[in-house]
Formats: sequence, C-alpha cells, structure tokens
Amino acid sequence: MDRDARLAAVQWLAQRQPAVVVEVTEAKGSAPRAAGTRMLVAAAQTVGTIGGGHLELKAIQSAREMLRTQELAPHSEHYPLGPALGQCCGGAVTLGFAALDDAALARWPAAPPMFHLQLYGAGHVGRAIATLLATLDVVVDWIDEREEEFASRTTLGTPWPSHIRQVCVDAVDAEVREAPPGAYYLVLTHNHDLDLRITEAILRRGDFGFLGLIGSRTKRQRFIHRYEQRGIAPDVIARMTCPIGVEGITGKQPEIIAVGVVAQLLQAHQGNTSTLRSTGLPAATYSNLDV
Repeated sequence: MDRDARLAAVQWLAQRQPAVVVEVTEAKGSAPRAAGTRMLVAAAQTVGTIGGGHLELKAIQSAREMLRTQELAPHSEHYPLGPALGQCCGGAVTLGFAALDDAALARWPAAPPMFHLQLYGAGHVGRAIATLLATLDVVVDWIDEREEEFASRTTLGTPWPSHIRQVCVDAVDAEVREAPPGAYYLVLTHNHDLDLRITEAILRRGDFGFLGLIGSRTKRQRFIHRYEQRGIAPDVIARMTCPIGVEGITGKQPEIIAVGVVAQLLQAHQGNTSTLRSTGLPAATYSNLDV
C-alpha cells in the first residue's frame, strides 16, 4: 500500500536508515502507476511499488547505486517503457530519485483513505472482510457487541493495522450516527433484528456512500417490507445492496464472500469518485449466506 510506504519512510527517517525515495513524477500513455506514486529503497529492503516489472528493477538498481556511491543528489530518469525496457506498455515514465530526508518526507503528502467503512459483525465473514481491508488504504470501524468475537489477528495471522479499529459497544446501532457523511456500511451481524435496526438507522440518515446487507433475496424482501411500513422512502431503500458481493463469484466460504464484497466496495468507490469528478465536487465530499 502507498500508505505503508509513507509510514515506513517516517520510521526509517527516525531510525536514520539510509534510503532513497523513488517517485513517478510523470506518466504518459499506458503506464503501470500514476504520477505521485512512490516507493522506498534501502540497501536490502524495499517498501511500496511503482508498478513492478523491468521498470521497477531498473529503479531499484539506480537507487541502490546512489546509496552505494553516496551520490544522493536528487535527479530524474526517463524511461520509454516499450523500446527501452521491453515492456508491453506503450507509455513512458519519468522517475525522480531523492535521498530520504526531512525535505523528501515533506514533499510526500499523506494520501486520504479511499473510504470510511463501518463494518458491523465480527463473525467469520466479518473477519475475512476485515483481513482484506487491512491491506487497503481505508478506515474501518469494526463494530460488535461481543468482545470475545474479535480475533486478535487477521485470518493470515498478522497483527491488525491501526486503520482497522475494533469497537465493542452494547448499543451497536447507535454507532451509525458516529460515521462521517458519505461513509460506507456493511451489515452482517449474528442477529436479524439487529441487522434491521442498524440498516434502518443508516437508511434514515440517507447520506451513505454504500450500504450492503448480507443475506438472501428473501431476507431483502422481508426487510424492505418493514422499511416501507416504517415510512422510509422507496428511493432510499433502493440504494441498499442485498445480497452483497459482485456477481459471478460463487461460494459460501467466508474468504470467497469477502473477495466479492471487497471488490464491490472498490466498485462503489470508483463510481462515487467518478460522480464527484463529473460534478466538479472535491473528492473529500464523497449472493451470500442464506441468513
């Protein structure tokens, strides 16, 4: 993740670890990463990626040569991807090389998260989804009333990163009001009545970027009937996604469900970002288990 690379830069700078920041300063045509993408290169370690392939190999070699010779003056190198590197991409990339220091870190802005998600439910599916989201530039409030259900580590056995925040409260549905405008929501608790209360609170807010409810189409219809009885507008109800997950990914294993759901969140993010761009608004404003 780009966030991980910047966090590593902060740590390495504090530890006085010699390193070079490699930045995509210009990308034309078909290029693996956009301008502003950075990676860190030390003598025996790299963090982040500028796109992989021969381009990244050459960049790492150049950065390590800077470290070896102590010739650390900032400079740029231009790479036509096709003819120079034998890559299929038809574009060209300019890379900037600079020693990791206070000035380099000051030029490296902390990227905002793609979205803020409230994830309700710490069961098997919730844990699998949270594990995937642990690898992305997002903020997650992972909410459940059962403290013992929160796993101490991801399904891969790694510690939870700081952007996955475990929230244990009794009044779970009251957490809806704590989310920022435009937040995303996934509701997959152990209790249908609790699912109903949470989703109703989200629908009544109406300012969600995405609302997904785990369950069958039968569950969806039952919930819709109750929402209608309680006076929620049909156009708001129609924005709820249930079942969750992209079509074409089948299987009821938690890990398979999680892949489809996280892909759907990314689709929603892309669609919301495109809508904001088309309106000229700033980006800062923006089949499952049969249960």
